[in-house]
Amino acid sequence: MESSNLYTIRALEAENAKLKKMFADGSMQNVALKDILGQKL
Repeated sequence: MESSNLYTIRALEAENAKLKKMFADGSMQNVALKDILGQKL
């Protein structure tokens, strides 16, 4: 594999990890908000 391909793969893997963390954080916030709203009703 060429070094430019390896660099691209590593960059995409890093971005993928960042996006997965953002999604997980958003999902946790969604669950927390649903819990809060459910308690108030």
